[in-house]
Amino acid sequence: MERALLVTVDLGKREEWTAEERSRELAELARSAGAKVIREEIVKRHSICPATFIGKGKAEELSAFCKAEDIKVVIFNNDLAGTQAKNLADILGVKTIDRTQLILDIFASRAHSNEGKVQVELAQLMYLLPRLTGKGTELSRLGGGIGTRGPGEQKLEVDRRRIRARISRLKDELEGLEKRRDMMRKRRERFDIPMIAITGYTNAGKSTLLNALTGSTVDVKDKLFATLDPTVRRFRMPSGQETLFVDTVGFLTDLPHNLIEAFKATLEEVATADIILHLVDASHPKAIEQAQATVKVLEEIGAGSKPVITVLNKADKVTDPERIARLKGYFGEAVAISALKKEGFDKLIDAILLSKF
Repeated sequence: MERALLVTVDLGKREEWTAEERSRELAELARSAGAKVIREEIVKRHSICPATFIGKGKAEELSAFCKAEDIKVVIFNNDLAGTQAKNLADILGVKTIDRTQLILDIFASRAHSNEGKVQVELAQLMYLLPRLTGKGTELSRLGGGIGTRGPGEQKLEVDRRRIRARISRLKDELEGLEKRRDMMRKRRERFDIPMIAITGYTNAGKSTLLNALTGSTVDVKDKLFATLDPTVRRFRMPSGQETLFVDTVGFLTDLPHNLIEAFKATLEEVATADIILHLVDASHPKAIEQAQATVKVLEEIGAGSKPVITVLNKADKVTDPERIARLKGYFGEAVAISALKKEGFDKLIDAILLSKF
C-alpha cells in the first residue's frame, strides 16, 4: 500500500464543492486505488504557477514532508500539464500524478472484460498523447522494433506516431464491439424486452440494487468505481413482463472528458435504455450536487431526454426525518428505498410500471 500525499489547490473561486469537500472525495478515490492517505494538503493560491502549478517554494516544502514521511506518491486534485507534472516530480522526488491519472488507474484495475480493457487503454493513451515531453517515455508495450523509426525522426515524434496508430486500432476494435452490441440490441427490441438502466454517482448503490432486485451476485464493495463493466440481468415484473436491468460505470463530478469519450460505447446502454433509474445517495451531504453531475453526463451521452425515475437510495442511513422530504421536494417525484435492506421496492416497481416503456 503506497503512502500518499494529496494536494488540492484552492483558487478562492466560489464553487459548488469547497476545497475541503473536493479533498475528501480525492481521498476516497485514492483509497479505492489502494493508497494509504497520510496527509491532505490544501494549497491556497490566487493563480496557477505555469511551471509547477503550486509554486516552487510550496513544492520544496512538500518535498521535505515527502522525505520525512516516506511518501511514495503525490496526487494532485487538478489536471497537470506534462511539464508541470515533470517539474513537480523532479522537485518532490517521488511519483507525481493528477486526478485523471488516479481515475484511470482505478479503471484499469476494475476492467475485466475485453471491451473494458480496450476502453481503459484508449482513455490512457488519449490522456498521454498531449502530455509527452520526450524524456523518459517508454512505449515498448505499444509495439515497435526494426523499421518503425524513420530516418532522422526524433524519439518524441516516434512516440506520438505510435500512440496515434494504437489509438486508431483501439477505436476500430471498439467500433467492432459496438456493432456486435447493436445486433444484440436489435434482437432484444425484436422480442420487445424493455431495458432499464441503473445510473448514478459512483458508490450510490447501483450494484446493490441490481443484486437485490434480480437475485444476482455482482461484486459489491464500498469503493468508488467498484463496478466498471456493464452487467445485464433479467427481471420479471409482477405483471409478467420480462425486463432487463443494466448496471454501468458510476459517474463523478468533472468526470474527465477522455473517459466519457472512451466509454461512450458502454454508456450507449444507458442512452438506448427505455427507462433510467437515477440512483441518488440520500445520506450523502452533497446528494444534490452528485445528482447534478450525473445529469450532466447523461446529457453528454445523449440520454438527457430519456424517462427518468429518481431513486433516493440509502434512506435507512438518513437520520434527519425531514431530509427525504426536502430531497423529494427538490427532485419532484422520487422514490425512497434502501437497496441494502430491500425496503421501498414495492413503490419502486409501481413507479416503473407507471412509466411508459
